[in-house]
Amino acid sequence: MTCSNRPPGRFFLLEASVTDLNSLTARQTRRGFLGTILAGSAIGMLGACTVTKSGNVTTITVNVAKVKAYGTALVNAVATILSVAAFASAIGTPTVTIIETASAALETALDSFASAAGSTVTVDYDTTSWKTLLNSIYSDAETLVAALDSAVTGASTKVTSSALSTATTALDAAKTVLSAFQALLGITSAKRAISPRRQGMTLDQALNVLHAKAV
Repeated sequence: MTCSNRPPGRFFLLEASVTDLNSLTARQTRRGFLGTILAGSAIGMLGACTVTKSGNVTTITVNVAKVKAYGTALVNAVATILSVAAFASAIGTPTVTIIETASAALETALDSFASAAGSTVTVDYDTTSWKTLLNSIYSDAETLVAALDSAVTGASTKVTSSALSTATTALDAAKTVLSAFQALLGITSAKRAISPRRQGMTLDQALNVLHAKAV
């Protein structure tokens, strides 16, 4: 199932459809770094769907539905936060553009992955083509969450408590989903992981907040 020709400003449930915020070209550098850490000893096996080992060859099998769910949830986080007019006004047009650009990049990466996966249930992360697609999704997801985090922090003293609560809840949910994505790919690195500010939010709760179906 593909997610092309989607109208903007809506939520999409499981459709096949951190970072220098002043330079979106940093995403390309991050992708290169990500490919390096995932190819080396920095990759862990804790969160993968299935891990098998034959001799010196380890295969990580990733659940396609989870990738789609997590990516969709993060795209929906943007719609949730920017739907609060007071918040969007407070962060300003340049920041909104950064967020929307990051969201569009993630949607494009998700579309490419979904188109390649088709009705496939799982994929082997270790296969070069899948690794490239999944690394792209993760890199764009990390960029997007960082952009949202920066925006919420910057607007914290400029909006009402109600508007800030909506944005913060969506951000916390997005961070929880990103952490789950890290676990799915078995990513561990020296970089500090982005963790939710609000302790105790489960993945299912986060997906519910962001209008994505739990899998």
